[in-house]
Amino acid sequence: MGGYRWRGRLGPAVPVAPGARVDRFEVFFDLVFVFSFFIITRATALQITGGALLHALLVLAVLWWSWVVHSVVATRVRLGEGFVPVLMTLGMAALFCFALSLPNAFRDPRGNAAGPIVAAVSYTVLRMVHLLLYLHAVRDSPNERRQLMRFAPEVIGSTLLLGVAALVPPQLDGLASASLVRDGLWAAVVVLQYSTGMIAGTWGWGVASAEHWTERYDLILIIALGESVISVGVGSNLLGQPPTVPAVAAATLGIFFTAALWWVHYDMIGPAARIALHTAKDGPRVAMARDAYAYLYLPMIAGIILFALGAETIVHQIADPSMPEHLPPHGPGVPLLFGGVICYLCGNMLFQLRTLRTLSWTRVGAVLLLAVSIPVASHLPALAALALLTAICVGLVVAEVVIFDEGRRALRGLVFEERASHEAHEAAWRARWHEPEERDEGE
Repeated sequence: MGGYRWRGRLGPAVPVAPGARVDRFEVFFDLVFVFSFFIITRATALQITGGALLHALLVLAVLWWSWVVHSVVATRVRLGEGFVPVLMTLGMAALFCFALSLPNAFRDPRGNAAGPIVAAVSYTVLRMVHLLLYLHAVRDSPNERRQLMRFAPEVIGSTLLLGVAALVPPQLDGLASASLVRDGLWAAVVVLQYSTGMIAGTWGWGVASAEHWTERYDLILIIALGESVISVGVGSNLLGQPPTVPAVAAATLGIFFTAALWWVHYDMIGPAARIALHTAKDGPRVAMARDAYAYLYLPMIAGIILFALGAETIVHQIADPSMPEHLPPHGPGVPLLFGGVICYLCGNMLFQLRTLRTLSWTRVGAVLLLAVSIPVASHLPALAALALLTAICVGLVVAEVVIFDEGRRALRGLVFEERASHEAHEAAWRARWHEPEERDEGE
């Protein structure tokens, strides 16, 4: 009875309308994901090793699955309406604690249980919040409730596996065996989650608003790209020392190539994919939403994290006044920088192939050029290596603007017509608000 009273005072959960857009609370929730991406990058940048990169990718995959579940819940209820923000604030707190615990989740497992336990508990709380909200949203739909039960083993299994990964490794004697068990359990969580999404299928699900779904994922990709900007800023260290010409040049190049990678997706592919998802209906729409957005955005975001790490390493070397300018980049900076961009572009090409059934030869050529440029960049001065990457990324954008000019114009014309029609419909609907005033003036 008490729960009914507080829900009644706050208002009921509001369903998502077919033409809904992202609300402000969803963007507010994304601030915690900004912090999570930041923590993953910062924790990995402390000591970039193969193991640290593996751990970063495992954490990113588990974190991304929580984002996918979050976006699925947001297709059914408005997260900023009624009593829902109260529960979502609890979820935000849990996600924030999960992010705070990540730097300690993969340290020496034999004497470090606090970090993994906080990670497991906070992740469980977040998943329970999502589960409760979705159960409330589908309470009147038997088909969707049955479909939700197909995910029960994943919810139970992933939270239990993270709990075991927190409690069992500290009890083992050998560091190698404890680390292997912990990493294996996290990998099992990733396999369980993503395989469940494929096995459960699309029956019983629905994407009410293709506009909301695509906008949701486009915003989180922009947030991830912001991590590259942060890494370039951290690497340049302009706040801690007087600016130098190489440091300013490196920071500028970092902005240029990040902007080019933004353009790669948002100039043509993103808008065209949005239209494709609008066109699809029922099962095909759900399958496209799952494959292209829930799954294929992950390699793009992983690529962003990787090239952000590489950019920070190289820019830090360029900005260091004690380092000679002619020295080539040291450490894993070049492979991470070029490899991360390759991963991002490959993920974007797979996204294009899944949504539009096309593949741009310009992007295939850019990926091949980036791959053969890695050994070349490894022997160039650090600033020249960064300039080479920027030239390839900007060159890709320029080439596509020139070569696909006709297609770009047609797409923009279609998008403009769609927006003009939508805005005219909204204006006509809102004109009714002024009808009483007009009648009073006539009288």
